Amino acid sequence: MAKLVMNLDELEYTEFGKGEKFNAERAMISDKIGAEKLGYAVVRLKPGKRAWPYHSHYVNEEFFYVLEGEGTLRHADKEYPIRAGDFICSPPDPKQPHQIINSSDKSLSYIALSTLEHTDVFLYPDSDKYGVWHGKTRDPGDPGSFIVFARKDTAVDYWDGEAE
Repeated sequence: MAKLVMNLDELEYTEFGKGEKFNAERAMISDKIGAEKLGYAVVRLKPGKRAWPYHSHYVNEEFFYVLEGEGTLRHADKEYPIRAGDFICSPPDPKQPHQIINSSDKSLSYIALSTLEHTDVFLYPDSDKYGVWHGKTRDPGDPGSFIVFARKDTAVDYWDGEAE
């Protein structure tokens, strides 16, 4: 049985990212405390970094609570200053992309919480791509998961490749 209570000092962080802009440490909490319908994590960002690209969701809703530090929230083509104690909602709406950036010279950490619907579609305005996932895990190696990222301009017609 999973623990029902977990303290911040018990978290184990894993580093992830790509290139110069994207680098973060994340402590996954959900599976350790028995969560089934919500995903919980604590994310830490070094100065100038962000964890994920600017994106929106069609299905899953996200919530963030800033634990320490200051930064910038990009949301629906606007920027907002954020700091410790701020609550942030990112509803499932393709017109409301979001991204948290550590725009300060000190560490920024926040709680990231989301619904865990098994199917979602994401839009990435900065890179003009989309993503689709279905499955209980987000692991591309899981045979029960379907995950694809592509660009609309490379999409094929519904009947493409079908016998005539």
